[in-house]
Amino acid sequence: MGSKLNFRTAYHPQTDGQTERVNQILEDMLRACALDFGGSWDKNLPYAEFSYNNSYQASLQMAPYEALYGRKCRTPLLWDQTGERQVFGMDILREAEEKVKIIQERLRVAQSRHKSYADNRRRDLSFEEGDYVYLRVTPLRGVHRFHTMGKLAPRFVGPYKIVSRRGEVAYQLELPQSLAGVHNVFHVSQLKKCLRVPTEEANIEQIEVQEDLTYIEKPIRILETSERRTRNRVIRFCKVQWSNHSEEESTWEREDELKSAHPHLFASSSESRGRDSV
Repeated sequence: MGSKLNFRTAYHPQTDGQTERVNQILEDMLRACALDFGGSWDKNLPYAEFSYNNSYQASLQMAPYEALYGRKCRTPLLWDQTGERQVFGMDILREAEEKVKIIQERLRVAQSRHKSYADNRRRDLSFEEGDYVYLRVTPLRGVHRFHTMGKLAPRFVGPYKIVSRRGEVAYQLELPQSLAGVHNVFHVSQLKKCLRVPTEEANIEQIEVQEDLTYIEKPIRILETSERRTRNRVIRFCKVQWSNHSEEESTWEREDELKSAHPHLFASSSESRGRDSV
């Protein structure tokens, strides 16, 4: 089919978008099997496989089964409606070669079309060696928040110096020791130019960046509590201050969810109340 090896840039899943899309389709099919068949879903996996292999693919303009074997699949329900002819010798080689050329051309057209869609949302960015850039990070929280302050969370850390350019769209950065576990080559979409050369490096210790360029926002303390009465019960809420945020950015969270995710908050608050009573 004319496949070739493409080296992938770290933290850039779009490089292998086809695999990401296929995984999403297979996940939806497995979910449907689990919902429809319950505990016996694994016994029906052959039917899901048969369905996927015989589904029409817009990029190929045929089913994967036909692309692999060069003929349409005959299902048990339509056994007499799809004819099958015998091809031998050089004829089968010529037919297979013709099929491969058709599939390659259709894939090129589909790739060109998808590339044009993606390029409409892209900007041409380039940096030079010695430039300083900020590195994009993503905040994670384990607690569902009713009044999310995610827009105020830090989106970039740094700035860091560019050591070298790797390929067309990747750069190697000079990272501090605290980020030793992070791969130091990044796609250009993960970088933002620093307009002024910094006199000193920002303190990264306050944000514990993970190897996948995410950091977990942790609750620091409970500022106050409140109750909301419904017809049948009373729901308690806590006003929580989060790491990397001031008290003005505190949010209200359900007490039961906080206790299950962060029990240490209530242990420290009970200890402080005990000292105050003494």
